[in-house]
Amino acid sequence: MMDRRLMMVHAHPDDESIVTGATLAKYAAEGVGVTLVTCTLGEEGEVIPPELAHLTSDRDDRLGEYRIGELDKACGALGVRDHRFLGGPGHYRDSGMMGGPTNRHPKAFWGVDVEEPAALLAEIIREVRPHVLVSYDEHGGYGHPDHIQAHRVTRRACAKAGERTLPGAPWKVERLYAIAQPVSRIEASIARLNEEAGPFTPPSRVSDIARGTPDSIVTTRIDATDHWAAKALAMRAHATQITVEGERFALSNDIAQEIDAVEYFTLLMGTPPKPGSDGYETDLFAGL
Repeated sequence: MMDRRLMMVHAHPDDESIVTGATLAKYAAEGVGVTLVTCTLGEEGEVIPPELAHLTSDRDDRLGEYRIGELDKACGALGVRDHRFLGGPGHYRDSGMMGGPTNRHPKAFWGVDVEEPAALLAEIIREVRPHVLVSYDEHGGYGHPDHIQAHRVTRRACAKAGERTLPGAPWKVERLYAIAQPVSRIEASIARLNEEAGPFTPPSRVSDIARGTPDSIVTTRIDATDHWAAKALAMRAHATQITVEGERFALSNDIAQEIDAVEYFTLLMGTPPKPGSDGYETDLFAGL
């Protein structure tokens, strides 16, 4: 078996745990070379615990500094040993929600020309030489500008990493995936969350949780159930952003979601998937 290497590119600390934590933990436990690249410090996150309210975004960006520690703990829980901030900690800043004044901050990730961060990411790709690369779809999962930018930067970096105009040896990523949240999966989760009383406010529609990915374009299903506890522990590490209660969690909107260790992806580029009897491929490296 080849020496497998996986890289994930996420926008903010906590994204890696919420939507890909179980997959990261699974491959790390299997001895895959796992690299996590985070694009910002998440300076605009809404702080949940009252005792940490003093970290709320200000000109000193204390929240971003604090979230570095949270991410370190989360990576430890997931078994991720190679983590980098794109350009270094604080090089790019959390842009905040779409249309907000923070989109225009001089260091906002959303406002940067794609070529600059793509060149930085291409350098990491050439160094690490991942076979598989994972980020978001063109909608950024739920429309956050930094998620959309991460998608654009990752796609461009894939191309740049293979160009001979950059220093170092070119590298071709075999597969590029987008994180997927199948609409049917979200609908089933909403039904369960509304059947039983529990902490947090039950969601009433798909958009309460995510934009949702049409089932027809989801290609890959990673069952990392054995790593549910690692994912839950990583999510707990992001205490400023996530409240975990049993098998449920909530962000600052207090809307209940399930902690799910079965995670989905859509192949954007590379070797065609080889689906099983359920219509999904079950390994990001299948066929490589």
